[in-house]
Amino acid sequence: MNKIKVLTNGILKENPVLVLVLGTCPTLAMSVSVINAIAMGLAATAVLICSNAVISLLRKVIPDTVRIPCYIVVIAGFVTLVQMLMEAYLPDLYEMLGVYLALIVVNCIILGRAEMFANKHGVFESALDGLGMGFGFTLALLMMAVIREVLGNASFAGMKIGFLENYKIPILTAPPGGFLVFGCLIALVSHLTNGRNPKRKSFDCEGCPSASFCRKDCEKNNEIA
Repeated sequence: MNKIKVLTNGILKENPVLVLVLGTCPTLAMSVSVINAIAMGLAATAVLICSNAVISLLRKVIPDTVRIPCYIVVIAGFVTLVQMLMEAYLPDLYEMLGVYLALIVVNCIILGRAEMFANKHGVFESALDGLGMGFGFTLALLMMAVIREVLGNASFAGMKIGFLENYKIPILTAPPGGFLVFGCLIALVSHLTNGRNPKRKSFDCEGCPSASFCRKDCEKNNEIA
């Protein structure tokens, strides 16, 4: 497998937030400020890399019937570790992230990559996939945060931007503004990946980036049946 492709897939072509539309809850909640966005992105990336590597290492040991609960246990272990480290060394940031840090356990991006990639590939490739998807998640959060904080709060990473103070758009820091920015970025990424004259998007299996993995699972289930 092309390792460069594995690493870069999550940045644009299969960006977990702007293409696969996963992890929407923390994306909207944590993209109000640049600091929160970077912190959440780095925490999720660390968990992605570690959980992908461990799940890949144990993929032949974990029984197929209980693989999802096993994945959640592994992910929860790494999330707890990140929480403890952040609470010990970055208490202010830990307080800012609040409950969303613990909710990384049930983040669809992490569980999805465990099921679709780490369960079927080697340790190194799975770690690369985690790094790429984590970087794509962080990049999407950061883009949203820059737009929302700069235009909505006239600041960047908590530092006030004086000349924008009278022109800020407060709705961008509210939930409706988050959905607006989110939708615009999805449209922009779709335009960049599909070109000016995109083909009509297919909603069947052939139009899904995960179709190959799902098809293998279906074939396996049919054989068992």
